[in-house]
Amino acid sequence: MIVSDEHKGKIAPRGHPARKEEGGGEEGRRLSKCERPWRSSPKFVQYSPNSVARPRGSGLGSPEEDRTPSPPGPRTGTAPATNTVGRGDEDSHGEQLRKVRRWHVKLQPWAGPSHSLEEEAKRFLRYITTPQVSCTSPHVDPDRGWAVCLDPKYGLAHSMRHKNCRVYSFGLGPDERNLERYLARSGCGVHCFDPGLQPAHQQRDEMWLHRLSLDWREPNPAVSAQRRRYAKRLSAVLNDFGHRKVDVLKADMESAEWKILENLILEGVLDSVGQLLLEVHLHWAGFEVAGDDPSVVRYWFSLLKELEMADFRLFRVHGDPARPRVFLRKNVPNASGAYTFAWVNTRRTVE
Repeated sequence: MIVSDEHKGKIAPRGHPARKEEGGGEEGRRLSKCERPWRSSPKFVQYSPNSVARPRGSGLGSPEEDRTPSPPGPRTGTAPATNTVGRGDEDSHGEQLRKVRRWHVKLQPWAGPSHSLEEEAKRFLRYITTPQVSCTSPHVDPDRGWAVCLDPKYGLAHSMRHKNCRVYSFGLGPDERNLERYLARSGCGVHCFDPGLQPAHQQRDEMWLHRLSLDWREPNPAVSAQRRRYAKRLSAVLNDFGHRKVDVLKADMESAEWKILENLILEGVLDSVGQLLLEVHLHWAGFEVAGDDPSVVRYWFSLLKELEMADFRLFRVHGDPARPRVFLRKNVPNASGAYTFAWVNTRRTVE
């Protein structure tokens, strides 16, 4: 058998004519089929150095796709259990895909050596009643105290003028939606989510209404598929609707807000939010928040500090005068049972 120079010193593959002693006749013919150029194989995918994989259903479309009008309902299909959403249209897909989901919130040190409720409550109340940045042009809902900042440097006013503004509003039960109506009339695409809506998707007062609730938990196979369908985490909602950023995220979740805020931090979706509006309830710990009273307040404070580390700055706080002055089932003269907070994401400032 004559072997070409290019094969000298190499072991012939099984089925090669040089290995007829192993029964190579038929296998030699099969080998000849494999000697076609690699480009003919449909299983081989050639990647360019600049290409980045985009998972199906990830919502990582082009900026042009993101600027299309908002759909009346979510995309079909199930969002991945763990996903990341980029900080804005200008970021590379590679940076988005490299984000790693966290599993725990970093707890802040105790407020004092005694680890007492008094020490923790004093630090917490001082923190939430001290705005971190000023807003010279706020728009405030006089009934509930909700507010957005229209200062030019924070970008919301610019997006409203160019009709490129998106608002998510999550709530439970009837709400006046005064702020949402104002934003819809000002050029924003407003999506209101309520698990009690009938039918599942409708349009009313220039707003899209969806039967959906904001959740913080992983999808549970033990829960019925219909119930899982109407309770999703923010990352899944963004994927289902094909959105990559939200200019205003408003949530009034009736004591589920602390676990939802924790989920937003751990999943890394806060970069997608321009302004965060949240109502918090202080009369009890909240759903699935465990520990004694000092530990609960320390946990609350740690979540707010996580927001600060993510470059969110508190510009407005409103204590509801109609709520009892109760702090973890204790009467506190200088505290309200509920507050509405408003933060701006200073990473999304406009030069």
